[in-house]
Parts: sequence; structure tokens; C-alpha cells
Amino acid sequence: MSVSAARRWWSSFRKTGPVTVMYVDLTPNASREASSLLWLNEEEQMRCRQYPLPGPRRRFALCRAALRAILCRQLGCDNERLSFGSSDHGKPFALVDEEPAAISFNLSHSGKHGLIAFVPHGRLGVDVEERVPRRDFDELSEAVFGPHEQSALACVHGRDRVQLFFRLWTIKEALIKALGLGFTLDVSQFEVPQALHRGKMSMFRFPQLPEIHWRVEYIGNEDFSAAIAHELVPSQLGERSLQRLSGDVSEKRGICQ
Repeated sequence: MSVSAARRWWSSFRKTGPVTVMYVDLTPNASREASSLLWLNEEEQMRCRQYPLPGPRRRFALCRAALRAILCRQLGCDNERLSFGSSDHGKPFALVDEEPAAISFNLSHSGKHGLIAFVPHGRLGVDVEERVPRRDFDELSEAVFGPHEQSALACVHGRDRVQLFFRLWTIKEALIKALGLGFTLDVSQFEVPQALHRGKMSMFRFPQLPEIHWRVEYIGNEDFSAAIAHELVPSQLGERSLQRLSGDVSEKRGICQ
């Protein structure tokens, strides 16, 4: 099964280190939606039909079909050989001929934007959010952000506050998704590194799991906020690699000062 490049609704978005990120266009398009259904197996088509509203139904079909097409290309397999399993906390993983595939991936969508990230090794999380102002910003901030994050948000106003809110939120969500434990972990119990309040990339370790290193990068643009978090495998944790990664960090300390 193939879709010509001109008719695809997914395209390359970012290549950062070993991680590849693809963009999925989720705007309404009857032709694309019809093509996407051909990629889905019987169970996925049934799940798609169970969505009562057209928006969620469209986003599921276009994202799942794009994910299948991307994974089939990366794994060199036919669509019929590809299936999905899930961890105890619901994080999906790929199977080829019912055997776990050597690839880590994650998917996120918001409004008309979707992102699919994949990498050969290490756990991976991606999150994308349209920056829609919310009336409950203050309540949400108190629930999900730590003291330093709340202080940083209190220092900015208007559009800058919305930008920072979604930047911090997508970074936290990407880390949670990478870890694969869902929201069993209290997101207010860890904070986004200050280097990422304005910068692009930083290293991160959960306070509860200090032995695991994560490379976190903000990849948002004018249209949406987005972030990826990737678990560094031992071969990426040599001293020179850590120095190189640390050197890429744009430190922005004390934005209230």
C-alpha cells in the first residue's frame, strides 16, 4: 500500500540527533480521510467509527494511518504484518509478525496538528498543543507546576504568559509520555530545567529516577507548542557526549531578575 508524496498528509518536520519527527496535517480533507481508512485494520476501523464527533474521528484515522505508513517504511514490512501492543500504563509499541519491533515511537495531536516521533533506541515522548488561551490557567498552573515554574509564569503577562504556559506544559507532557507511567506520577513534583524556559534543549533527570538521563528539546513554532524527550542510552552518556549536549543548552537563568 502506498500514497504518492503529493497526496500524503504527513511530512518531515525535524531531525534532531537520532530522533526523527514527522508532521501530520489534520485539517479536514475528505480524500485524505478516505485514504487513511484503507490503512486501518478491522479493529481500528471499528474504533474509528465509535467516535461520535467528526473531529476526533478524523484525527484518529489520519494519525493512525500516517503512523502505520511511517513505521512500515522504517521497519521494511507490509502493513498487514504490523500491529500494536501496549504497556501496563497504555503506552503503545510496534509489533512485526507479533514480535516487538526495534523502534521506539510516540504520537501526539492537538487541533489540526499532529506529530509522530521515532528513534531506534531509548524511550521517547512527544507532545504538541495548540496555544488556546484558557480561563483556568491559574488553577491549572497551581495543579501541575512547581514553585519556580509558577514564579516564572507570574513574571510574564498576555501572549508571553500563554507561550510560557504551553512551553512548560508540552515539555512536562513529553517527559511523562517518555517515561510511560501515565499520570501516576505527580507532574508538580518535578520542574522543567530553567534552561528550557527560553532555550531549546537541556538534559533532565526525574528526582525519583536520577540514574536515567533524558535529552529534552523544545520544537514548537509559530503555529503550536511542542517538545520531545528522549532517554539517552549508555553509549550516549560518555563524558564527551554530555559535554557536547550541555554546550548546546541556551542558559536563561532568573527571568524575573
